Amino acid sequence: MKLLDFDKHFPSEAVCIEKFKELRIKSGIVCPHCGNKEHIWLPTSMHFECKSSHYRRSLRSGTIMHGSKLPFLYWFKAIYLFTSTKKTFSASEMQRQLGHKRYQPIWEMLHKIRSVMGQRDAQYTLSGMIELDEGFFSTERDENEKTAPLKRGRGSQKKSKVLVLVESERVENPKNPQKPKRVNHLKMIVIPDLKAKTIDQRATISIDKEAKITTDGSNSYTNFKDHFAQHNASVVLPEKIAKVLP
Repeated sequence: MKLLDFDKHFPSEAVCIEKFKELRIKSGIVCPHCGNKEHIWLPTSMHFECKSSHYRRSLRSGTIMHGSKLPFLYWFKAIYLFTSTKKTFSASEMQRQLGHKRYQPIWEMLHKIRSVMGQRDAQYTLSGMIELDEGFFSTERDENEKTAPLKRGRGSQKKSKVLVLVESERVENPKNPQKPKRVNHLKMIVIPDLKAKTIDQRATISIDKEAKITTDGSNSYTNFKDHFAQHNASVVLPEKIAKVLP
């Protein structure tokens, strides 16, 4: 959906509220007190009232918007902007786009959206040809950690260990400067260590067992042949990494 189409479909707060109510009813509303599924909609207070126990739940209750006082239109636009482009939006940029005076509520909204998107992604597995490697990302340390001596190399507290898994799809007849492979879906998972047991656990729940895996020759991946249809591993020199795992 393009931005102009979005504005046509959701031009006002009232339209967003009606759409969100429709989605809630479609997904099913269950009374937390008695388990009854039949409710009455109270438009004045925007609550669902259980026909059996008369317990009331707000339209936002139990959803990503729970506890938020931001307009529904803000949430709809933020979700649209997050999911319609490959580029991300900072909280300050989203605040500017929405014209909201306060930064904190916008930051909290984006944090919730990112969290839910992460939970959704966790339900899916990667398949086909997979490139897998670990990455190291700079990490902020709290005050207690700053007094501890720094380790060097892979174990440094200044770096977070992240397992990177990418669906690597071959390109038919690539043209210059097009690469012979392109990225499909990917996952990035923070891991506590680089032990084979740790990586096996994360990889097996994130990748289809019929997948073909390409990695470097690290000992962290020695068990992949037991978990996946194919595992291609080779010692890769730093200057060759972009060719083997593009």
